[in-house]
Amino acid sequence: MIARVAAFLLVLAVAACGSGAGKPPAPPGVLFSANFRDADPVDFANPKPSRFAVHGIDAARFQTSIDWNTARANGVNFAFLKATEGGDLLDPAFKDHWRRSGQAAVLRGAYHFYYFCTTPEVQARWFIRNVPRSKGTLPPVLDMEWNPFSPTCAKVRPPAAEVQRQMRVWLDIVEAHYGQRPVIYTTPRFYEENRLGQFKGYEFWLRTTAKTPREAYPGQRWRFWQYSATGLIPGIRGKVDLNAFNGSRDDWQAWVARNTR
Repeated sequence: MIARVAAFLLVLAVAACGSGAGKPPAPPGVLFSANFRDADPVDFANPKPSRFAVHGIDAARFQTSIDWNTARANGVNFAFLKATEGGDLLDPAFKDHWRRSGQAAVLRGAYHFYYFCTTPEVQARWFIRNVPRSKGTLPPVLDMEWNPFSPTCAKVRPPAAEVQRQMRVWLDIVEAHYGQRPVIYTTPRFYEENRLGQFKGYEFWLRTTAKTPREAYPGQRWRFWQYSATGLIPGIRGKVDLNAFNGSRDDWQAWVARNTR
């Protein structure tokens, strides 16, 4: 009888591990290969996203259910989490995503969606108020793109020189607080219209879901590539953005060592 009970408990334990339920996170720094699918795949020219060794996601309130241990085991090695917008909006999922991804030892960072109807000083202070200075986190990210949906800011589009001035104000304040140089996220249209190819001294996270970065941003060096908005990953309910790091596994470890707190 004791032997049968022990065997039954062993079966339950194996099943729980296979499903991710109660499974402890892998140690920090362990990298997993991407087991990602795409609901709307693109046949990219070379280099294809699959050529890159380290992949991750970005997440916001739209990702309502993430089992972070399972997601990490399927290749979510890093996550950029939406924290704030403008000077008074906090993403309602940020605190939960931040806490749970940290518990799963996913290397995480926070990003701010910029509004042009609020001063950069106010927006920087709002980001700082809501994003912890946690040890072992990725650099902050400034998300620069036009916002066509805001009822107050959609039509506020300063000239390129003013856009760049505001960016530098936000970046300087945030870097001084966290001790990390932020990364800039942008889109092809915003990049071109605001001459961000001339904006030096920062690493870029580039969105391009139909072309490679080389095609969409000629001549621009980049660190992260957001290559899909329709990713499917075990452990994540619904679709999610997929991202690749530009480099090998060794390059990733070296970059993390230089850029995390």
